[in-house]
Amino acid sequence: MPDKRILVTATTFPRWENDTEPNFVFVLSRFLAGYGHKVVALVPHFHRAKKYEVMDKVKIYRFSYFIPYKLQKLCYEGGIFGNLKRYKIAFFQLPFLFLFEFLNTTKLIKKEKINAIHAHWILPQGFIAYLCKKLYGIPYIVTAHAGDVFPLKSHFFRFFSYLTVKNSYYCTANSTFTKKELQKISGKKDIKIIPMGVDLKLFTQKNRNMDLRKKFFIKKEFILAVGRLAEKKGIKYLITAMNEVIKKFPKAKLVIVGDGPEKTNLELLTKKLNLGNNIIFTGKIENKYLPQFYATADLFVGPSIVTKSGDTEGLGVVFLEALASGTCVIGSDVGGIPDIIKHNRTGILVKQKDSKQLAEAIIKLLSNQKLRKNLAINGQKYIEQNYSWELIGKKFNELIQKIK
Repeated sequence: MPDKRILVTATTFPRWENDTEPNFVFVLSRFLAGYGHKVVALVPHFHRAKKYEVMDKVKIYRFSYFIPYKLQKLCYEGGIFGNLKRYKIAFFQLPFLFLFEFLNTTKLIKKEKINAIHAHWILPQGFIAYLCKKLYGIPYIVTAHAGDVFPLKSHFFRFFSYLTVKNSYYCTANSTFTKKELQKISGKKDIKIIPMGVDLKLFTQKNRNMDLRKKFFIKKEFILAVGRLAEKKGIKYLITAMNEVIKKFPKAKLVIVGDGPEKTNLELLTKKLNLGNNIIFTGKIENKYLPQFYATADLFVGPSIVTKSGDTEGLGVVFLEALASGTCVIGSDVGGIPDIIKHNRTGILVKQKDSKQLAEAIIKLLSNQKLRKNLAINGQKYIEQNYSWELIGKKFNELIQKIK
């Protein structure tokens, strides 16, 4: 089968080098280009980003959907669903995003002689791929990342999701949990579970950096949380749990890396509980600095929840990064997290929204270095065997090679 000319479409993508935005779509695109495919990415523009550039053999086109560019508020820095809540103007921009993405997709299909589309997220990218299949007969793979599945409860959106998944050449889900939800929506049986991966050369114990401890005045236990400070991350339950943790470990410090709409509320909660000496908010950290945080921490905690809208953690790439770095993890028993954390084998699972159980798990692991180390070793092996980007890239390449 000749190598494909693939159009990758997404709404989350690095805007520039060393961006703080998640880079998994770009990394996968880079791997596919490494297999000899011609890879073209179409993503939304951001006001300081280039309209066109080539990064690691991937052609990147960024389409604008609103003028002036500074007012493009729908994508990046929280994603579409988060920004719809955050900015009133984002609702107005939604049809423009769809329209200009569709127009630019059709334009690139002709310009770059595209013969396969890989759409990340069902809406709007997947549905646009479906329309292009109808117009041009181009087959597509749609990859669901959960944020495009769980919050969409209305029959209106479910119908478009049904059409998208049902008519895809292949549909992939990032976890067992996401796959089950997709099957409910579409009735499609052969949905493939292929998660996003982790760079094992980048996330490693070798990045352990004691200067990081000095920088944040961490003399004892170092607990880490990384992620966008949004409701589904459940950080408020971790902050509440710290109230109990410091009774046993008074010098323990929780470092929270990230920014988001919940940050002010979380800082107020920290102040209310008098935990200012034990909790540090770093704000956004560039991706290139994250590996040393994971490798230096004693414990990584991801207390994700299921929100009222149904949104939850589809996979939890942060757990992959922490485990690859040789750090023991605690996570909530929700969404796709149990695919990564096998209770008492690769980490510890706790009930969501249960600060008491979370505190008990943290205290248990901080009190037992041997258990913490064993879980970390098991977790690291599990990630190496199942989640390396080399393995994930190979699986996606095999699907693409089967497209006729």
